[in-house]
Amino acid sequence: MKFRVMVLALLLPFLAISNGASAAQDVPAIAAASSIKFALDDIAKQFTQETGRKVRISYGSSGNFVAQIRHGAPFELFLSADERYIKQLTMAKQTLDDGVVYAVGQLAIAAPKSSPLTLDPDLEGLKQLMAANQLKRFAIANPDHAPYGERAEEVLKKLGLWQPIQPYLVFGENVSQAAQFAVSGATQGGIVALSLAVAKPFEARANYVVIPQKYYTPLDQRMVLTLKAGETAKLFYTYLQSEQAQGVFANYGFSRAMN
Repeated sequence: MKFRVMVLALLLPFLAISNGASAAQDVPAIAAASSIKFALDDIAKQFTQETGRKVRISYGSSGNFVAQIRHGAPFELFLSADERYIKQLTMAKQTLDDGVVYAVGQLAIAAPKSSPLTLDPDLEGLKQLMAANQLKRFAIANPDHAPYGERAEEVLKKLGLWQPIQPYLVFGENVSQAAQFAVSGATQGGIVALSLAVAKPFEARANYVVIPQKYYTPLDQRMVLTLKAGETAKLFYTYLQSEQAQGVFANYGFSRAMN
């Protein structure tokens, strides 16, 4: 796999030059989990600079994208926040293969700099705020269709907070919206993707602490090409496995994928 990725990565610039006209017309629609927005925007920019090819990326919750793809949405590549959703599409025979894990996500608890919530890995500060009847609102992504919301629920359940925190929960449609709630002052904090918490637009407004992996199931983020995939989508899929792209993911707090 690594050798194939290396060879194809070396060929990317030459493929772009030899197919300049077709590349201008081939701008694939990409569906991507909102947890990777800042990282993927950087990677897509690098890809365009190196190849001359462009991609059009839509961000949202993984569960919603699965429903859209199954109903005929024209996405050529899907980057999910959890491999479970990729497997649903593969079983429905709507992908070229099983895809690959491109990154492993992590959770963080975040709060506005002015929040009374004390941040710590074991959520003791959250427990104390609740015990003092000072918690008003707390954000997570919707567990029904957002993997980071599912994992936030796991954390809260494991720490015995899921039931008592129910009256205070504010659900984001996806983890990006939950992060906006968590850092904007609309809530006193929330459980979000580490990749969003470390991004400059969020880091400037909020504090965060990484939540230990022991509290939730690993977020193996898998991507796959759909049956509609064209040449540019396939090249971008390969580029996402390159050292350059993997380095960007690492800069945003993702662990290296182990395929």
